[in-house]
Amino acid sequence: MCGIFAYLNYNVSRERRYILEVLFNGLRRLEYRGYDSSGIALDADGPAPSSASPSDAPYAGAPPLVFRQEGKIENLVRSVYSEVDEKDVNLDAAFSVHAGIAHTRWATHGVPAPRNSHPQSSGAGDEFLVVHNGIITNYEVLKETLTRHGFTFESDTDTEVIPKLAKFVFDKSHDEEGDVTFSQVVMEVMRQLEGAYALIFKSPHYPNELIACKRGSTLILGVNELSGQQNGKPFHDVKALTTNGKPKELFFSSDLFAIVEHTKNYLALEDNEIVHIKDGSVSILKFDPHKEKPAFVQRALSVLEMEVEQIKKGSYDHFMQKEIHEQPHSLTTTMRGRLKDGEVLLGGLKEHLKTIRRCRRVVFIGCGTSYNAALAARPFVEELTGIPVTMEVASDLLDRQGPIYREDTAVFVSQSGETADTLLALDYALENGALCVGITNTVGSTLSRKTHCGVHINAGCEIGVASTKAYTSQIVAMAMMALAIGSDQISTQARRNDIISGLTGLPSCVSEVLKLDVEMKELASSLIDSESLLVFGRGFNYATALEGALKVKEVALMHSEGMLAGEMKHGPLALVDENLPIIVIATRDACFSKQQSVIQQLLSRRGRLIVMCSKGDASAVCSNGSCRVIEVPGVADCLQPVINIIPLQLLAYHLTVLRGFDVDQPRNLAKSVTTQ
Repeated sequence: MCGIFAYLNYNVSRERRYILEVLFNGLRRLEYRGYDSSGIALDADGPAPSSASPSDAPYAGAPPLVFRQEGKIENLVRSVYSEVDEKDVNLDAAFSVHAGIAHTRWATHGVPAPRNSHPQSSGAGDEFLVVHNGIITNYEVLKETLTRHGFTFESDTDTEVIPKLAKFVFDKSHDEEGDVTFSQVVMEVMRQLEGAYALIFKSPHYPNELIACKRGSTLILGVNELSGQQNGKPFHDVKALTTNGKPKELFFSSDLFAIVEHTKNYLALEDNEIVHIKDGSVSILKFDPHKEKPAFVQRALSVLEMEVEQIKKGSYDHFMQKEIHEQPHSLTTTMRGRLKDGEVLLGGLKEHLKTIRRCRRVVFIGCGTSYNAALAARPFVEELTGIPVTMEVASDLLDRQGPIYREDTAVFVSQSGETADTLLALDYALENGALCVGITNTVGSTLSRKTHCGVHINAGCEIGVASTKAYTSQIVAMAMMALAIGSDQISTQARRNDIISGLTGLPSCVSEVLKLDVEMKELASSLIDSESLLVFGRGFNYATALEGALKVKEVALMHSEGMLAGEMKHGPLALVDENLPIIVIATRDACFSKQQSVIQQLLSRRGRLIVMCSKGDASAVCSNGSCRVIEVPGVADCLQPVINIIPLQLLAYHLTVLRGFDVDQPRNLAKSVTTQ
């Protein structure tokens, strides 16, 4: 959930002011992930303090400049410029080589506070500084050991053990062996760590060097050769990218959004890889805890297919608003090239379709919105394939070690492809021999690399923490997957043709339903003072009820519950009175008459009803005009959830704005949940 960014310029002069702004802007691009504090570290340019003689100083030169602040990034920016003025730091000082690191933190161990913010330090003199995304599970044991060796801890974080462990390894190696390389220090630190992490190390003992490593959490290397781009060309362990001495800029980031404005050439680090930048050269080593020496590896740079405009708001006030209104386009890109002559073509599944058709069951696994998207897909996957489908929340599957068999197909759904619970469930399914399929929006993500096959939903960048366009694209991607798996069944041919026809016209129907924006704003204003909201759905739209309530809960910070309408009489009916707003989804499908009955029962108990129905059905769902009606265009029943969720997304958005809350970064939530 935390965000990591680092910048190193080599053989190109950059002023400290410029370096600061690159680091700040990198953090701003990572804001969407969610955070509560931030910090940066860069080099000073003065001599070592006069009070310490050269023989007493642990290293030559002045200690790094470290700034940490609670709250928004702009708090950090203001405090940095205030402190550099007080300390008379020269912002115009130029460096031909300089390495800076930056971080946004989402609190897991310790409250949001400067002392708990990153970079975390090894102690006096900041001999080792570390930024960290993830969780160290054995930090308490390491902390006890380091405390016995005289280390004093200043923060409540699990991260602080890492730089202190680095100093311990460095001091011990220096005493015993003399010189020790930066990569040797980091490898020994990795040998001691348990958990998931992405780390960047900076040390004045190794000026102008950076080392990054990862196990579980995502980390990206961006390369910008200023005298000519490297377009997907392989580079070897140390030489090919590097010894030409050309001016270049190198970046590390938790995701691609932060580097797209600087370069399109990138490399996604694999687990247990160490990237060492020194003298402008890049070494990539593969760490193996069972081997003393790592192996050098050769990797190729990928070319990023993303434009800067995609990560900007444009004419919209918020990213969530932009992403809701982008859905006609995002659905088009999800389907582009995949529907042809009445057939579905999914290249990522082509080689595995026969195996999936023979499987005993399909298991959908996800968390939050992705789980809801899979739940929306379950009915038509069962209908079109004839294969039983079960649903699993990733964390619950792991908690109870639920049975997964070799004859199962496990489908993992995740927008980011980096959700910790989902990835751990993936490891569990792989260990049990299941065929693993990934449904994700992020090319190069851990999920897309670890699964046997899958479908990229191609919804485009989603910056808002509350997922909107990814949800609808996930449903469409799974609809196409169901069509592809069931394409060998003659009995469902007519049904498949109807769905494919519906998919083709879906973007225009979404454009039509987006015209309800003003109406949803008016509805939001009437609900602004409500304390709770219930949403009832069933059949294809049970997931719509869950997802609509989740959106209101996430961003408007209003208690809301999505409920199965068939369960209304088994408890929820007790809550109904004239004050509690209730949304009932009653569009035309096999459950329509049942929903009509639900509406009548709620009205007889003076329920404050808002009914979503198909166009022209207002009188059929509410004949006496005693409830508010939202009319939406009708599509194939299994695709109706894509249409029905959009008014609820708009409602959640407007409720949040009217209530004065942060739409894109809701309280306590993060976009990419990389911890359990």
